[in-house]
Amino acid sequence: MTRLRKTTGRRGLPVLTAVVVAMALPAPVASAAPAVPAASTAPAASAAPTAATAPAGSAEGRDAAVVRALERAAHPLRSTEPGGRTADLRALGAMVGGAKVVGLGEATHGSHEFFAMKERVFRYLVEERGFTTFALEMSWSAGLRIDEYLQGGEGDARRIAAETLAGSPWEREEFVSLISWMREHNRRHPDRRVHFMGDDLGAPGLGDHIFERVTSSVRKTRPEALPRLTGLYAGLRPFDDVFAYLRKPVAERKQNAARAQEALDLVAAHRDAGGEEYAWTVQHARNIAQTFTFAALDLADPASVTAAERLRDQVMADNVLWWQRRTGHRILLSAHNGHVGYLSTDPAMYPRTQGAVLRDLLGRDYAAIGFSFAGGSFLTKDTSLDGEWKPVSVPPAAPGMNEHTLDRVRHRDFYLDLRTVPASARTWLDRARPVYDAGSVFTPDPLPTLALGRAYDVLVHLHRVREAEKL
Repeated sequence: MTRLRKTTGRRGLPVLTAVVVAMALPAPVASAAPAVPAASTAPAASAAPTAATAPAGSAEGRDAAVVRALERAAHPLRSTEPGGRTADLRALGAMVGGAKVVGLGEATHGSHEFFAMKERVFRYLVEERGFTTFALEMSWSAGLRIDEYLQGGEGDARRIAAETLAGSPWEREEFVSLISWMREHNRRHPDRRVHFMGDDLGAPGLGDHIFERVTSSVRKTRPEALPRLTGLYAGLRPFDDVFAYLRKPVAERKQNAARAQEALDLVAAHRDAGGEEYAWTVQHARNIAQTFTFAALDLADPASVTAAERLRDQVMADNVLWWQRRTGHRILLSAHNGHVGYLSTDPAMYPRTQGAVLRDLLGRDYAAIGFSFAGGSFLTKDTSLDGEWKPVSVPPAAPGMNEHTLDRVRHRDFYLDLRTVPASARTWLDRARPVYDAGSVFTPDPLPTLALGRAYDVLVHLHRVREAEKL
Protein backbone atom coordinates (compact mmCIF):
# COMPACT_ATOMS: atom_id res chain seq x y z
CA MET A 1 0.00 0.00 0.00
CA THR A 2 2.95 2.34 0.56
CA ARG A 3 3.89 2.00 -3.09
CA LEU A 4 0.41 3.04 -4.14
CA ARG A 5 0.59 6.12 -1.96
CA LYS A 6 3.91 7.14 -3.44
CA THR A 7 2.71 6.87 -7.01
CA THR A 8 -0.30 9.11 -6.57
CA GLY A 9 1.55 12.38 -6.89
CA ARG A 10 4.20 11.25 -9.29
CA ARG A 11 2.27 10.10 -12.27
CA GLY A 12 -1.36 10.08 -11.16
CA LEU A 13 -2.76 10.74 -14.61
CA PRO A 14 -6.11 12.45 -14.99
CA VAL A 15 -8.28 9.64 -16.28
CA LEU A 16 -7.69 5.98 -15.53
CA THR A 17 -4.42 6.12 -13.63
CA ALA A 18 -5.72 8.76 -11.26
CA VAL A 19 -8.87 6.80 -10.57
CA VAL A 20 -6.99 3.61 -9.82
CA VAL A 21 -4.58 5.14 -7.37
CA ALA A 22 -7.07 7.48 -5.72
CA MET A 23 -9.56 4.73 -5.06
CA ALA A 24 -6.86 2.48 -3.69
CA LEU A 25 -5.72 5.09 -1.17
CA PRO A 26 -6.50 8.73 -0.37
CA ALA A 27 -4.09 10.94 -2.26
CA PRO A 28 -1.61 13.21 -0.47
CA VAL A 29 -2.53 16.86 -0.42
CA ALA A 30 -0.75 18.88 -3.09
CA SER A 31 1.87 21.31 -1.90
CA ALA A 32 3.55 24.25 -3.52
CA ALA A 33 6.88 23.71 -1.80
CA PRO A 34 9.04 20.83 -3.01
CA ALA A 35 11.19 18.96 -0.54
CA VAL A 36 14.51 20.43 -1.60
CA PRO A 37 17.21 22.25 0.34
CA ALA A 38 16.69 25.84 1.40
CA ALA A 39 18.78 26.83 -1.59
CA SER A 40 15.73 26.17 -3.81
CA THR A 41 15.80 29.91 -4.32
CA ALA A 42 19.35 29.56 -5.61
CA PRO A 43 21.12 32.38 -7.44
CA ALA A 44 20.53 32.69 -11.15
CA ALA A 45 22.72 30.77 -13.55
CA SER A 46 24.90 33.80 -14.15
CA ALA A 47 26.00 33.74 -10.51
CA ALA A 48 26.94 30.07 -10.56
CA PRO A 49 30.58 28.96 -10.85
CA THR A 50 31.85 29.03 -14.41
CA ALA A 51 34.38 26.84 -16.15
CA ALA A 52 36.85 29.68 -15.79
CA THR A 53 36.42 30.17 -12.02
CA ALA A 54 35.76 26.62 -10.80
CA PRO A 55 38.68 24.23 -10.23
CA ALA A 56 38.67 21.60 -12.97
CA GLY A 57 38.55 18.62 -10.61
CA SER A 58 35.96 20.05 -8.21
CA ALA A 59 32.25 19.29 -8.24
CA GLU A 60 31.68 22.85 -9.45
CA GLY A 61 34.18 22.35 -12.22
CA ARG A 62 32.60 19.11 -13.35
CA ASP A 63 29.16 20.76 -13.31
CA ALA A 64 30.47 23.68 -15.33
CA ALA A 65 31.91 21.24 -17.88
CA VAL A 66 28.51 19.58 -18.18
CA VAL A 67 26.82 22.93 -18.74
CA ARG A 68 29.41 23.80 -21.39
CA ALA A 69 28.77 20.48 -23.14
CA LEU A 70 25.01 20.99 -23.00
CA GLU A 71 25.41 24.47 -24.49
CA ARG A 72 27.31 23.04 -27.46
CA ALA A 73 24.38 20.69 -28.17
CA ALA A 74 21.52 23.09 -27.37
CA HIS A 75 19.30 24.72 -30.00
CA PRO A 76 17.52 27.87 -28.77
CA LEU A 77 13.76 28.17 -29.07
CA ARG A 78 12.37 31.44 -30.40
CA SER A 79 8.99 30.84 -28.78
CA THR A 80 6.61 28.19 -27.51
CA GLU A 81 3.63 29.98 -29.09
CA PRO A 82 2.17 28.67 -32.38
CA GLY A 83 2.29 30.82 -35.47
CA GLY A 84 5.05 32.92 -36.98
CA ARG A 85 8.47 31.85 -38.17
CA THR A 86 9.62 28.27 -37.61
CA ALA A 87 13.32 28.42 -38.53
CA ASP A 88 14.20 27.56 -34.93
CA LEU A 89 12.39 24.21 -35.32
CA ARG A 90 14.41 23.00 -38.30
CA ALA A 91 16.94 21.20 -36.13
CA LEU A 92 14.07 19.51 -34.30
CA GLY A 93 12.72 18.35 -37.64
CA ALA A 94 16.12 16.85 -38.42
CA MET A 95 16.12 15.07 -35.04
CA VAL A 96 12.69 13.61 -35.84
CA GLY A 97 14.02 12.44 -39.18
CA GLY A 98 11.83 9.85 -40.85
CA ALA A 99 10.06 8.67 -37.69
CA LYS A 100 6.47 7.57 -38.29
CA VAL A 101 5.42 8.32 -34.70
CA VAL A 102 6.84 11.10 -32.53
CA GLY A 103 5.93 11.21 -28.85
CA LEU A 104 5.77 14.73 -27.40
CA GLY A 105 5.43 14.70 -23.64
CA GLU A 106 4.53 17.13 -20.88
CA ALA A 107 6.11 17.34 -17.43
CA THR A 108 2.76 18.51 -16.04
CA HIS A 109 -0.79 18.09 -17.25
CA GLY A 110 -1.60 21.77 -16.86
CA SER A 111 1.04 24.14 -18.26
CA HIS A 112 0.34 26.66 -21.01
CA GLU A 113 3.78 26.40 -22.58
CA PHE A 114 3.63 22.62 -22.97
CA PHE A 115 0.20 22.75 -24.59
CA ALA A 116 1.05 25.72 -26.84
CA MET A 117 4.31 24.09 -27.90
CA LYS A 118 2.40 20.97 -28.96
CA GLU A 119 0.35 23.03 -31.40
CA ARG A 120 3.46 24.83 -32.64
CA VAL A 121 5.36 21.59 -33.22
CA PHE A 122 2.36 19.88 -34.82
CA ARG A 123 1.83 22.76 -37.24
CA TYR A 124 5.48 22.59 -38.22
CA LEU A 125 5.41 18.81 -38.67
CA VAL A 126 2.23 19.06 -40.77
CA GLU A 127 3.48 21.86 -42.96
CA GLU A 128 7.12 20.82 -43.31
CA ARG A 129 7.34 17.08 -42.56
CA GLY A 130 4.08 15.60 -43.85
CA PHE A 131 2.47 14.64 -40.52
CA THR A 132 -1.30 14.16 -40.62
CA THR A 133 -2.53 12.91 -37.20
CA PHE A 134 -2.48 14.38 -33.72
CA ALA A 135 -2.96 11.64 -31.11
CA LEU A 136 -3.84 12.48 -27.51
CA GLU A 137 -3.90 10.54 -24.25
CA MET A 138 -7.71 10.50 -24.19
CA SER A 139 -10.49 8.02 -24.90
CA TRP A 140 -10.72 6.43 -28.33
CA SER A 141 -14.40 7.31 -28.64
CA ALA A 142 -13.91 10.98 -27.70
CA GLY A 143 -11.12 11.23 -30.25
CA LEU A 144 -13.49 9.97 -32.93
CA ARG A 145 -15.92 12.76 -32.05
CA ILE A 146 -13.23 15.43 -32.46
CA ASP A 147 -12.10 13.94 -35.76
CA GLU A 148 -15.67 13.98 -37.08
CA TYR A 149 -15.74 17.72 -36.42
CA LEU A 150 -12.38 18.23 -38.13
CA GLN A 151 -13.62 16.46 -41.24
CA GLY A 152 -16.55 18.88 -41.58
CA GLY A 153 -18.94 17.84 -38.82
CA GLU A 154 -21.34 20.24 -37.16
CA GLY A 155 -20.50 22.39 -34.17
CA ASP A 156 -17.65 24.69 -33.23
CA ALA A 157 -14.26 24.07 -31.68
CA ARG A 158 -15.16 25.44 -28.25
CA ARG A 159 -18.29 23.30 -27.94
CA ILE A 160 -16.50 20.18 -29.19
CA ALA A 161 -13.68 20.74 -26.69
CA ALA A 162 -16.17 21.23 -23.86
CA GLU A 163 -18.01 18.02 -24.79
CA THR A 164 -15.02 15.75 -25.30
CA LEU A 165 -12.44 17.15 -22.87
CA ALA A 166 -14.73 17.97 -19.93
CA GLY A 167 -13.08 17.35 -16.59
CA SER A 168 -9.68 16.62 -18.13
CA PRO A 169 -6.59 18.85 -17.90
CA TRP A 170 -6.93 19.45 -21.63
CA GLU A 171 -10.23 21.29 -21.23
CA ARG A 172 -8.27 24.46 -21.92
CA GLU A 173 -8.08 27.32 -24.38
CA GLU A 174 -4.85 25.90 -25.78
CA PHE A 175 -6.69 22.83 -27.10
CA VAL A 176 -9.50 24.95 -28.52
CA SER A 177 -6.75 26.72 -30.47
CA LEU A 178 -5.32 23.41 -31.71
CA ILE A 179 -8.71 22.04 -32.78
CA SER A 180 -9.57 25.34 -34.49
CA TRP A 181 -6.33 25.32 -36.44
CA MET A 182 -6.81 21.72 -37.54
CA ARG A 183 -10.36 22.45 -38.75
CA GLU A 184 -9.19 25.52 -40.66
CA HIS A 185 -6.28 23.58 -42.17
CA ASN A 186 -8.70 21.01 -43.54
CA ARG A 187 -10.89 23.76 -44.99
CA ARG A 188 -7.90 25.30 -46.76
CA HIS A 189 -6.23 22.03 -47.75
CA PRO A 190 -8.91 19.42 -48.46
CA ASP A 191 -6.31 17.32 -50.26
CA ARG A 192 -4.00 17.24 -47.19
CA ARG A 193 -6.39 16.68 -44.32
CA VAL A 194 -5.25 16.26 -40.73
CA HIS A 195 -6.88 13.95 -38.20
CA PHE A 196 -7.31 13.64 -34.45
CA MET A 197 -7.27 10.38 -32.51
CA GLY A 198 -7.65 9.38 -28.87
CA ASP A 199 -5.37 6.45 -28.13
CA ASP A 200 -6.58 5.59 -24.63
CA LEU A 201 -9.14 3.35 -22.98
CA GLY A 202 -12.67 4.60 -22.40
CA ALA A 203 -12.53 7.00 -19.49
CA PRO A 204 -14.25 8.79 -17.98
CA GLY A 205 -16.66 6.87 -20.18
CA LEU A 206 -17.06 5.07 -23.47
CA GLY A 207 -20.39 6.65 -24.36
CA ASP A 208 -23.17 4.87 -26.16
CA HIS A 209 -22.13 5.90 -29.66
CA ILE A 210 -19.14 3.54 -29.71
CA PHE A 211 -21.43 0.58 -28.97
CA GLU A 212 -23.82 1.84 -31.64
CA ARG A 213 -21.04 1.93 -34.24
CA VAL A 214 -20.37 -1.76 -33.61
CA THR A 215 -23.99 -2.92 -33.58
CA SER A 216 -24.92 -0.83 -36.65
CA SER A 217 -22.11 -2.40 -38.66
CA VAL A 218 -23.04 -5.94 -37.58
CA ARG A 219 -26.69 -5.20 -38.38
CA LYS A 220 -25.69 -4.54 -42.00
CA THR A 221 -23.09 -7.25 -42.49
CA ARG A 222 -24.16 -10.10 -40.17
CA PRO A 223 -27.76 -9.64 -39.04
CA GLU A 224 -27.87 -13.20 -37.74
CA ALA A 225 -25.21 -12.31 -35.12
CA LEU A 226 -26.95 -9.15 -33.96
CA PRO A 227 -29.21 -10.70 -31.26
CA ARG A 228 -26.25 -12.29 -29.50
CA LEU A 229 -24.16 -9.13 -29.76
CA THR A 230 -27.04 -7.01 -28.48
CA GLY A 231 -27.47 -9.35 -25.53
CA LEU A 232 -23.79 -9.20 -24.64
CA TYR A 233 -23.72 -5.43 -24.74
CA ALA A 234 -27.07 -4.96 -22.97
CA GLY A 235 -25.59 -4.80 -19.49
CA LEU A 236 -22.49 -2.87 -20.51
CA ARG A 237 -23.69 0.15 -22.44
CA PRO A 238 -23.40 3.08 -22.32
CA PHE A 239 -20.60 3.02 -19.66
CA ASP A 240 -20.62 6.74 -18.93
CA ASP A 241 -18.97 6.83 -15.49
CA VAL A 242 -15.83 4.82 -14.77
CA PHE A 243 -15.65 6.35 -11.29
CA ALA A 244 -18.92 4.76 -10.24
CA TYR A 245 -18.21 1.56 -12.14
CA LEU A 246 -14.98 0.88 -10.24
CA ARG A 247 -16.98 0.71 -7.02
CA LYS A 248 -18.86 -2.36 -8.23
CA PRO A 249 -17.72 -5.77 -6.89
CA VAL A 250 -14.64 -7.18 -8.60
CA ALA A 251 -16.48 -10.40 -9.52
CA GLU A 252 -19.18 -8.43 -11.36
CA ARG A 253 -16.60 -6.37 -13.23
CA LYS A 254 -14.72 -9.51 -14.27
CA GLN A 255 -17.94 -11.03 -15.63
CA ASN A 256 -18.56 -7.87 -17.64
CA ALA A 257 -15.02 -8.00 -18.99
CA ALA A 258 -15.67 -11.57 -20.17
CA ARG A 259 -18.87 -10.44 -21.90
CA ALA A 260 -17.08 -7.59 -23.66
CA GLN A 261 -14.36 -10.00 -24.81
CA GLU A 262 -16.96 -12.45 -26.11
CA ALA A 263 -18.54 -9.60 -28.06
CA LEU A 264 -15.16 -8.75 -29.58
CA ASP A 265 -14.61 -12.40 -30.54
CA LEU A 266 -18.05 -12.48 -32.15
CA VAL A 267 -17.38 -9.33 -34.19
CA ALA A 268 -13.86 -10.37 -35.19
CA ALA A 269 -14.87 -13.89 -36.25
CA HIS A 270 -16.39 -12.73 -39.55
CA ARG A 271 -13.03 -12.28 -41.25
CA ASP A 272 -14.34 -12.78 -44.75
CA ALA A 273 -16.20 -9.47 -44.43
CA GLY A 274 -12.88 -7.61 -44.79
CA GLY A 275 -12.78 -4.01 -45.93
CA GLU A 276 -12.48 -0.72 -44.09
CA GLU A 277 -15.76 -0.92 -42.20
CA TYR A 278 -14.96 -4.36 -40.83
CA ALA A 279 -11.50 -3.24 -39.66
CA TRP A 280 -12.87 -0.18 -37.87
CA THR A 281 -15.74 -2.15 -36.33
CA VAL A 282 -13.32 -4.68 -34.85
CA GLN A 283 -11.15 -1.83 -33.53
CA HIS A 284 -14.16 -0.22 -31.81
CA ALA A 285 -15.17 -3.55 -30.26
CA ARG A 286 -11.58 -4.10 -29.17
CA ASN A 287 -11.49 -0.75 -27.37
CA ILE A 288 -14.69 -1.66 -25.53
CA ALA A 289 -13.24 -5.03 -24.48
CA GLN A 290 -9.92 -3.51 -23.40
CA THR A 291 -11.69 -0.88 -21.33
CA PHE A 292 -13.71 -3.48 -19.44
CA THR A 293 -10.61 -5.65 -18.96
CA PHE A 294 -8.78 -2.72 -17.40
CA ALA A 295 -11.77 -1.83 -15.24
CA ALA A 296 -11.84 -5.36 -13.79
CA LEU A 297 -8.72 -4.69 -11.73
CA ASP A 298 -8.74 -5.37 -7.99
CA LEU A 299 -8.07 -2.06 -6.25
CA ALA A 300 -7.06 -3.88 -3.05
CA ASP A 301 -4.28 -5.80 -4.81
CA PRO A 302 -1.19 -3.74 -5.76
CA ALA A 303 -0.12 -6.40 -8.27
CA SER A 304 -3.49 -6.13 -10.01
CA VAL A 305 -3.18 -2.34 -10.17
CA THR A 306 0.30 -2.57 -11.67
CA ALA A 307 -0.89 -5.14 -14.22
CA ALA A 308 -3.74 -2.81 -15.19
CA GLU A 309 -1.37 0.10 -15.68
CA ARG A 310 0.90 -2.05 -17.82
CA LEU A 311 -2.14 -3.05 -19.88
CA ARG A 312 -3.11 0.59 -20.32
CA ASP A 313 0.26 1.63 -21.76
CA GLN A 314 0.27 -1.45 -24.02
CA VAL A 315 -3.23 -0.62 -25.27
CA MET A 316 -2.30 3.00 -26.00
CA ALA A 317 0.71 1.85 -27.99
CA ASP A 318 -1.38 -0.75 -29.84
CA ASN A 319 -3.99 1.85 -30.78
CA VAL A 320 -1.35 4.21 -32.17
CA LEU A 321 0.23 1.37 -34.15
CA TRP A 322 -3.15 0.25 -35.48
CA TRP A 323 -3.98 3.77 -36.65
CA GLN A 324 -0.55 4.33 -38.20
CA ARG A 325 -0.54 1.03 -40.07
CA ARG A 326 -4.16 1.37 -41.16
CA THR A 327 -3.84 4.93 -42.42
CA GLY A 328 -0.15 5.30 -43.22
CA HIS A 329 -0.18 8.63 -41.37
CA ARG A 330 2.77 10.14 -39.56
CA ILE A 331 1.60 10.80 -36.01
CA LEU A 332 2.45 13.29 -33.28
CA LEU A 333 1.59 11.52 -30.03
CA SER A 334 0.76 13.79 -27.11
CA ALA A 335 0.83 12.41 -23.56
CA HIS A 336 2.54 12.77 -20.21
CA ASN A 337 6.33 12.41 -20.21
CA GLY A 338 5.88 9.13 -18.38
CA HIS A 339 3.92 7.66 -21.28
CA VAL A 340 5.85 8.88 -24.34
CA GLY A 341 9.26 8.26 -22.78
CA TYR A 342 11.08 5.01 -22.18
CA LEU A 343 11.23 5.25 -18.39
CA SER A 344 8.74 6.14 -15.69
CA THR A 345 9.51 8.03 -12.50
CA ASP A 346 7.85 5.06 -10.76
CA PRO A 347 8.93 1.88 -12.57
CA ALA A 348 7.40 -0.36 -9.88
CA MET A 349 3.93 0.88 -10.78
CA TYR A 350 4.60 1.54 -14.48
CA PRO A 351 7.07 -1.17 -15.52
CA ARG A 352 6.72 -0.70 -19.30
CA THR A 353 5.69 2.59 -20.82
CA GLN A 354 3.86 3.27 -24.05
CA GLY A 355 7.06 4.76 -25.44
CA ALA A 356 9.04 1.62 -24.62
CA VAL A 357 6.47 -0.51 -26.43
CA LEU A 358 6.56 1.75 -29.48
CA ARG A 359 10.36 1.74 -29.55
CA ASP A 360 10.43 -2.05 -29.37
CA LEU A 361 7.98 -2.38 -32.25
CA LEU A 362 8.96 0.58 -34.42
CA GLY A 363 12.67 1.00 -33.73
CA ARG A 364 13.92 4.22 -35.28
CA ASP A 365 10.44 4.92 -36.59
CA TYR A 366 9.60 6.13 -33.08
CA ALA A 367 11.15 9.16 -31.37
CA ALA A 368 10.42 10.36 -27.83
CA ILE A 369 10.58 14.06 -26.92
CA GLY A 370 10.34 14.96 -23.23
CA PHE A 371 9.80 18.30 -21.51
CA SER A 372 11.46 19.78 -18.43
CA PHE A 373 10.96 23.11 -16.69
CA ALA A 374 12.87 24.96 -13.98
CA GLY A 375 9.99 26.62 -12.13
CA GLY A 376 6.62 28.31 -12.40
CA SER A 377 3.01 27.23 -12.06
CA PHE A 378 0.78 24.51 -13.40
CA LEU A 379 -2.61 22.93 -12.75
CA THR A 380 -3.23 20.03 -10.40
CA LYS A 381 -5.98 18.86 -8.06
CA ASP A 382 -6.05 18.25 -4.30
CA THR A 383 -7.06 14.63 -4.94
CA SER A 384 -6.98 12.53 -8.07
CA LEU A 385 -10.62 11.53 -7.93
CA ASP A 386 -12.47 14.75 -7.14
CA GLY A 387 -12.12 18.50 -7.18
CA GLU A 388 -11.22 21.22 -9.62
CA TRP A 389 -7.96 21.83 -11.40
CA LYS A 390 -6.19 24.74 -9.74
CA PRO A 391 -2.77 26.38 -9.98
CA VAL A 392 0.22 25.27 -7.93
CA SER A 393 3.55 27.10 -8.01
CA VAL A 394 7.05 25.74 -7.47
CA PRO A 395 10.27 27.70 -6.86
CA PRO A 396 13.31 27.61 -9.11
CA ALA A 397 14.87 24.16 -9.30
CA ALA A 398 17.34 23.53 -6.49
CA PRO A 399 20.94 22.33 -6.83
CA GLY A 400 21.00 18.61 -7.41
CA MET A 401 17.91 18.64 -9.62
CA ASN A 402 18.17 17.96 -13.35
CA GLU A 403 16.48 21.26 -14.12
CA HIS A 404 18.93 23.31 -12.04
CA THR A 405 21.83 22.32 -14.28
CA LEU A 406 19.78 22.58 -17.47
CA ASP A 407 18.72 26.09 -16.51
CA ARG A 408 22.36 27.23 -16.40
CA VAL A 409 22.57 26.83 -20.19
CA ARG A 410 22.70 30.34 -21.65
CA HIS A 411 19.47 29.95 -23.65
CA ARG A 412 16.24 30.65 -21.79
CA ASP A 413 14.38 27.89 -23.66
CA PHE A 414 16.09 25.27 -25.80
CA TYR A 415 16.10 21.68 -27.01
CA LEU A 416 18.82 19.13 -27.57
CA ASP A 417 19.26 15.69 -29.07
CA LEU A 418 20.17 13.47 -26.13
CA ARG A 419 21.50 10.79 -28.48
CA THR A 420 24.33 12.95 -29.81
CA VAL A 421 25.43 15.12 -26.87
CA PRO A 422 29.14 15.17 -25.92
CA ALA A 423 30.35 12.37 -23.69
CA SER A 424 30.57 14.47 -20.51
CA ALA A 425 26.95 15.53 -20.88
CA ARG A 426 25.92 11.99 -21.73
CA THR A 427 27.35 10.68 -18.46
CA TRP A 428 25.48 13.36 -16.55
CA LEU A 429 22.20 12.68 -18.39
CA ASP A 430 22.35 8.95 -17.69
CA ARG A 431 22.25 9.43 -13.91
CA ALA A 432 18.89 9.66 -12.13
CA ARG A 433 18.25 12.93 -10.28
CA PRO A 434 15.19 14.70 -8.81
CA VAL A 435 12.85 16.28 -11.36
CA TYR A 436 9.69 18.35 -11.43
CA ASP A 437 6.98 15.92 -12.55
CA ALA A 438 3.25 16.33 -11.91
CA GLY A 439 0.16 14.43 -12.95
CA SER A 440 -3.30 15.13 -11.63
CA VAL A 441 -1.80 15.85 -8.19
CA PHE A 442 1.67 17.01 -7.21
CA THR A 443 3.61 15.52 -4.32
CA PRO A 444 6.89 17.35 -3.72
CA ASP A 445 8.12 15.20 -0.86
CA PRO A 446 10.03 13.39 -2.15
CA LEU A 447 10.43 14.56 -5.69
CA PRO A 448 10.67 11.70 -8.19
CA THR A 449 13.95 10.93 -9.92
CA LEU A 450 14.70 10.29 -13.58
CA ALA A 451 17.71 9.75 -15.84
CA LEU A 452 16.84 12.06 -18.72
CA GLY A 453 19.27 10.52 -21.19
CA ARG A 454 17.71 7.09 -20.81
CA ALA A 455 14.13 8.39 -20.84
CA TYR A 456 13.99 10.38 -24.09
CA ASP A 457 15.65 10.87 -27.46
CA VAL A 458 15.16 14.65 -27.42
CA LEU A 459 14.59 17.04 -24.50
CA VAL A 460 12.88 20.44 -24.59
CA HIS A 461 13.81 22.55 -21.56
CA LEU A 462 11.80 25.63 -20.59
CA HIS A 463 12.95 28.19 -18.04
CA ARG A 464 9.50 28.90 -16.66
CA VAL A 465 5.89 27.78 -17.21
CA ARG A 466 2.49 29.06 -16.18
CA GLU A 467 -0.84 27.37 -15.69
CA ALA A 468 -2.92 26.58 -18.78
CA GLU A 469 -5.86 28.84 -19.60
CA LYS A 470 -9.30 27.80 -18.41
CA LEU A 471 -11.84 27.13 -21.14
